[in-house]
Amino acid sequence: MSSVEIDLSSPPQMNSKHINNDEVNDSPIEEVRLTVPITDDPTIPVLTFRTWVLGISSCVILGFLNQFFSYRTNQITISSVCAQIIVLPIGRLMAATLPTRQVQVPFTKWSFSLNPGPFNLKEHVLITIFANSGSSGVYAVYIITAVKAFYHRNIHAFAAFLLAVTTQMLGYGWAGLFRKYLVDSPYMWWPSNLVQVSLFRALHEEEKRPKGGLTRLQFFLLVIISSFSYYIIPGYLFPSISALSYVCWIWKDSVTAHQIGSGLNGLGIGSIGLDWSTAAFLGSPLATPAFAVFNIMTGFILVLYVLTPITYWTNAYHAKRFPIFSPHVFTSDGTPYNISRILNHETFTLDLQEYEKYSPINLSVFFAYGYGFGFAALMATLSHVALFHGK
Repeated sequence: MSSVEIDLSSPPQMNSKHINNDEVNDSPIEEVRLTVPITDDPTIPVLTFRTWVLGISSCVILGFLNQFFSYRTNQITISSVCAQIIVLPIGRLMAATLPTRQVQVPFTKWSFSLNPGPFNLKEHVLITIFANSGSSGVYAVYIITAVKAFYHRNIHAFAAFLLAVTTQMLGYGWAGLFRKYLVDSPYMWWPSNLVQVSLFRALHEEEKRPKGGLTRLQFFLLVIISSFSYYIIPGYLFPSISALSYVCWIWKDSVTAHQIGSGLNGLGIGSIGLDWSTAAFLGSPLATPAFAVFNIMTGFILVLYVLTPITYWTNAYHAKRFPIFSPHVFTSDGTPYNISRILNHETFTLDLQEYEKYSPINLSVFFAYGYGFGFAALMATLSHVALFHGK
């Protein structure tokens, strides 16, 4: 992006004979052009003391909270938007109270100011990037959790640390290798980021309130207060209404009805969720484009309401011996699988002789489909990019 200034109120006229610099440097995606300005002020300080303190703190805190809440049955994810909102008043408070004098780094010629000026947009964006880096958590922690919780084995803290760091560095390495395709390409745009850009502009840009209307900041404050007021009812005051299953209420003694209507251990037909985390299973239905929502919902309906019931009630692979919906593993007769029976406790490896004597591992129908389509989705991602964006 260049630092050329444009008038956002009146978009430039386009014709075949005249294309100015703004149009050349603007995005080919309409949603991006309408949301992200191409202006820039290179004199604004970015890597400030506030950036490092608030950025690292928000990364650590958000990573801890999301890992902590990931063990819930109905998982809660705290996105970087929360940090984006919280650090604004903290940053402005630091700008108003910290001293402006230069601080010398010991044994070096480097110095920096604790307070280089007003808390600005670039600092805010970079802090949010820090927070977003920690918000997704560390996937390798689930390996450590499985070893301790399900296999009842201790793992050395240093070995666990190396496992987590190496897997994270591997991910960042692949991201760097594919930066040309995933970041630099203007056609690779991420809808959820546009929401944050709009919020940045609402929080930092001065906007005149239209007659009889609201500014973006006023609208944002109205929505956040309303959403908090709504969530406090099913979230804290009356949690039992976070999932309502009419089918289970009507046929309360029927196993089949509970398999069909339960929102926790069944197909959830007739179950209504009033909790926002139920509606936000896509991350954010407000940020996800309509074509993606319809695509995901089509696959969801086919797997959950067509393939899973057909496989279960036709008793394919003795599916009725196991729950229709369960993340656990079972023996051939449907009892919970005792993992410790097939492990060599000295070497922590699979004992094939004991495994053959005991039972093959069996999964519930939905869990098996989840695994199968999960692996298929990995290859589908590569084939989709190759077919639609190959050139």
